[in-house]
Amino acid sequence: MTDATARAADLLKDHRASIDRLDAILVYTLGERFKHTQAVGRLKAEHDLPPSDPAREAAQIARLEDLAVQADLDPEFAKKFLNFIIAEVIQHHRQHQSDAG
Repeated sequence: MTDATARAADLLKDHRASIDRLDAILVYTLGERFKHTQAVGRLKAEHDLPPSDPAREAAQIARLEDLAVQADLDPEFAKKFLNFIIAEVIQHHRQHQSDAG
């Protein structure tokens, strides 16, 4: 193995370790986010509020697109990601309403 190849292998290892740490942060952050959205779902069910709030969802998507641009992340990817999360949250909220009803 050449010195350049060994350095590349070390860099690859470092990048992968960073990716692994960031993946853990993402998972724990999503877990924390869903704890709050579950609480919102229970509140909505208790007070007979609709599971979806299109105005809030649109505002959140616009906000996330702006954040994505600032973070040098593709805003379309960020929008797809948030839409996926929102769909999951709405499904949970509907389940809370079904359980309450």
